[in-house]
Amino acid sequence: MDKLILIINTGNTSTKIGIYKGEEKQFEESIKHSDEDLNGFLDINSQKNYRENLIYDFLKEKDIDIENFEAIAARGGLLKPLSSGTYLVDDAMIKDLVEARRGSHASHLSAQIGYSIAKKTNINCYIVDPISVDELAPVARFSGHKLFERIMLSHALNMKAVAKRFAKEKKKDYKKLNLIVIHLGTGISISIHSEGKMIDGINSSEEGCFSPDRSGGLPILQVIRYIDKTGVDLKKLEKTIFGNGGIFSYLNTKNFFKVEELYNEGDAETIKVVEAMAYQVAKETCSFAAVVNGNVDNIIITGGMAYAGFLVDLIKKRINFIAPIEVYPGEDEIEALVEGTLRVLSGEEEPLRY
Repeated sequence: MDKLILIINTGNTSTKIGIYKGEEKQFEESIKHSDEDLNGFLDINSQKNYRENLIYDFLKEKDIDIENFEAIAARGGLLKPLSSGTYLVDDAMIKDLVEARRGSHASHLSAQIGYSIAKKTNINCYIVDPISVDELAPVARFSGHKLFERIMLSHALNMKAVAKRFAKEKKKDYKKLNLIVIHLGTGISISIHSEGKMIDGINSSEEGCFSPDRSGGLPILQVIRYIDKTGVDLKKLEKTIFGNGGIFSYLNTKNFFKVEELYNEGDAETIKVVEAMAYQVAKETCSFAAVVNGNVDNIIITGGMAYAGFLVDLIKKRINFIAPIEVYPGEDEIEALVEGTLRVLSGEEEPLRY
């Protein structure tokens, strides 16, 4: 059998597995985890063996021996700030993922499991463009106060992948393009790519436009006064802003299919909220044109909500004066992991060290 690539993408409620022969998908599976499945685990790390065994069960079901793998690619997590690229997973990276000093995330299990399997067969495990890809230009790091510095956490894996895919399809050099990429998902990330780097962007966990469950940037003095007045626990406040913010705080749902249904039915409150979100996305997008002095070659809209044509149209009408717009609906993280790994295996890129 020709050598295969194993893809592992762990999320809060699922473990996604992909098996590829080059660019050709052989199998793809999303194993769902109910609350009952996960309630017995103390933390994310303690789920490792449980999820790893599920992957072995899947491979056994498909009659695939781990000796048939040429490489393993895993979703990256909340690591230290990194340049974009494909990284070789090593002990130092695993240590950081286990200790989770920059925050815990289900994606941390991907590399832990992948590295464990890879060591059994003496092959390499890679991550591609983790959440912590941070290529901000020095001027973009200023927050407005010396005590604080802007950092990037974003949907880098998908945004980088679609930017490179767009350049390849148009037979252009990604490193010579100025692209604004809008990722419309549970969190909304927007980034400006220039000379092959994301030189500025929205950290969707704490700034920018609101999204289905995140508040984005909030009026800071109102937040301070709210904390002082209520004495709210900081962890509870964090959940209120990140998880129960955005559309959920206005409409009491995080399900954008439901939101779309209400919008199409003409529900007045839903229409106001959705149009406000589109307005904020457009406003933030326009600000990134200034980063490259208006010299934007293309705008790319991607992410799960990019399937919602009405939302894309609301955004387009406010930004189409900047540059031509291309839409790549969805966020195929498994495909992005495959592409990044193949660039290394083919010699197109050198693997980076953590």
